Amino acid sequence: MYRAAIFERAGQPLAITELADLAPSEGQLLVKVHRCGICGSDLHMTQGHGYTAPAGTVLGHEFTGEVVEVGKGETSFRTGDVVVAMPVSGCGSCGACLTGEPAYCANISYLFGGYAEFALVSAHTATLLPSRLSAADGALTEPLAVALHGVAMAGIAAGDRVLVQGAGPIGLAALFWARTMGAGIVDMVEGAPARVGLALKMGAHGVRAPQPPGDQQFHPVDPAVLYDVVIECVGRPGILGQSIAQLRPRGTIVSLGYCFMADTIVPALAGGREAKLLFPQLYTMREFRWALEVLERGAVEPREMLTQTVSLDELPAAFEGLRGNPDQCKVVVDPSGYAE
Repeated sequence: MYRAAIFERAGQPLAITELADLAPSEGQLLVKVHRCGICGSDLHMTQGHGYTAPAGTVLGHEFTGEVVEVGKGETSFRTGDVVVAMPVSGCGSCGACLTGEPAYCANISYLFGGYAEFALVSAHTATLLPSRLSAADGALTEPLAVALHGVAMAGIAAGDRVLVQGAGPIGLAALFWARTMGAGIVDMVEGAPARVGLALKMGAHGVRAPQPPGDQQFHPVDPAVLYDVVIECVGRPGILGQSIAQLRPRGTIVSLGYCFMADTIVPALAGGREAKLLFPQLYTMREFRWALEVLERGAVEPREMLTQTVSLDELPAAFEGLRGNPDQCKVVVDPSGYAE
């Protein structure tokens, strides 16, 4: 038996319980979870609006773990290896899998389970954690890869003006990558003082307060402050409409907020801008490994996002607290730790 935090129903905190031991199938690794980040998509999937995770789900997909058992026929890893892995599994042999894009495999399955002492990952999408990186660094790899994929899709050119909506972990990661890719100006929209401070510390040129979500014009719309690229990292209805209003003609919007609810835009406003709207899906193995390599090379800015580490027993309260506590940013769980 092992301990895990399970989702039971919307409006109720995660429940700590004991589950039957896991066993790796062929091509899988059983890992002891060292650190797992709390992701905004987990909050979305448990709020009761839009897609809701099935009852009994063990969420958590941004994790670092130590291999404790190797599935049959797997020779790339051995017990004792510390790994990070994409939270998806494909067939391993189709064109998408062989080119490092398992998110497009026809047999894709999602491997969550990081809010627990043990979890299963696919050996096809696992990567050794470099020895100089901590378990918390490894847990940053997944959100960094998400943002990297979206920012790369935007095709940012040197000197571009970029606006990032929202200074949560994905928004701050988008800020990091936009600056890395040569953006001339990266401004952000954020209202929480703690996250405003993080955005400025990580290199944002300016931070403005958000407008009400229903205000799709996002007044004042001044041609002098329009942007080449707007990256939406909030995930709430109404923000895409505001993004369109802030875009220069023929600019690009990237939706990284992964909103789980229905949204509306004003097509005429988008048409007036000839806006390009892009909706990223996960990332590639190459991007996942590049995010890890950038951390290994010594990038310090992403680590600024780590604001709290909690035990498994503390997870339910911390998880609910993130719904309305913007003073925290990236909270990570240490399943082997204990509440004091």
